[in-house]
Amino acid sequence: MHNFDVIVVGGGASGFFTAINLAEQQPNLRIAILERSNEVLSKVKISGGGRCNVTHACFIPNVLTKFYPRGERELRGPFHAFCTGDVMEWFSERGVSLKIEEDGRVFPESDSSQTIIDCFLDEAENFDIKIIKQTIVQQLSKEGDFWKIETSKDTFQAKQLVMATGSNVKIWDMLKMVNHSIVNPVPSLFTFNIKDDRIKDLMGVSTEMVSLKVKGSTLKANGPLLITHWGMSGPAILRLSAWGARELFDKNYHFQVIINWTNDFVFDEVLEELMQQKQQHSKKTIIKHPLYSLTHRLWQQLVKASMISEDLTWADVSKKQLVKLAEQLTQAEFNVNGKSTFKDEFVTAGGIDLKEVNFKTMESKLQDNLYFTGEILNIDAITGGFNFQNAWTTGFLASNAIAAKY
Repeated sequence: MHNFDVIVVGGGASGFFTAINLAEQQPNLRIAILERSNEVLSKVKISGGGRCNVTHACFIPNVLTKFYPRGERELRGPFHAFCTGDVMEWFSERGVSLKIEEDGRVFPESDSSQTIIDCFLDEAENFDIKIIKQTIVQQLSKEGDFWKIETSKDTFQAKQLVMATGSNVKIWDMLKMVNHSIVNPVPSLFTFNIKDDRIKDLMGVSTEMVSLKVKGSTLKANGPLLITHWGMSGPAILRLSAWGARELFDKNYHFQVIINWTNDFVFDEVLEELMQQKQQHSKKTIIKHPLYSLTHRLWQQLVKASMISEDLTWADVSKKQLVKLAEQLTQAEFNVNGKSTFKDEFVTAGGIDLKEVNFKTMESKLQDNLYFTGEILNIDAITGGFNFQNAWTTGFLASNAIAAKY
């Protein structure tokens, strides 16, 4: 039996952040991090294409929560306690310089996730936090005031237990055994598989801003869109997939998405604009002069889909053809048949039911001295550093709550 004061299960972002902040406040505590693989902080390593998107430069808690399809209400209090600016200051105090990019994402100035990993490993070593790798948790139980953790290697015991295991189904199953409810996990942040002649040869084409909605649903989103060799991606698609994670899962990822390529112009406005083009640019060939900031290639495909020939001028186009073009521009329907994972940053909607957690301390409401941090909770966000912000904030609150007990 290996005895510690605090055991953190999960050697990822929130696990390390919890352990380090706790050790800083209570250096005499015996703290261990248990990691199932032979490498810690693996998600940190691949985040942001290997640069580690630490957080997002959104400094107002109530605005920051809007980026979380699940967890928005619960994170308001926590973000008031420890927000983006606090994270940036935390890293700065430990010698890690950060930078804010144009889109608001925050990265280390080194552009290397290894900078963040080295910071955590150095801090863990300074505070004598034990990092025990290749240790798979097999059973959790409570014996008196202590948590007993049976693993593939040894048995551990600690009074305080922090679960920071991310989306781990086996761990969720163990937590059911101590009466916690799990919201069944489904994928979030995925791209759409679409086969359609209108986008067949447009891989790499992007648009500045479109609006999307799922036909027969209230789901909608807007933002840039990217056409890929398997279908569609980009911020607008990812937002729709995040907020629609459960609904689209229920549809087995087979549905129709309606795209307004102009973003905020409605059909009648676009038709009026096309009629004006007919009057003002009668000699111009329609297919050669894109409107609404669309690329030439995308415009050409939408024009062809409207049954307008390549040599047709504005003077010779019929009202019926302009109606079709207005429809293609503002309400183009595409059949989605399946999804693809977005890069390596697989995000899951699901986890510990948020009603069972005290969001002032991150402690379980059902079991004393049991804490949850990061993505083990039913909290997830869109890309841009928001999932890491959840990891830092919940880890910080858990560490404060445990430290206060000593």
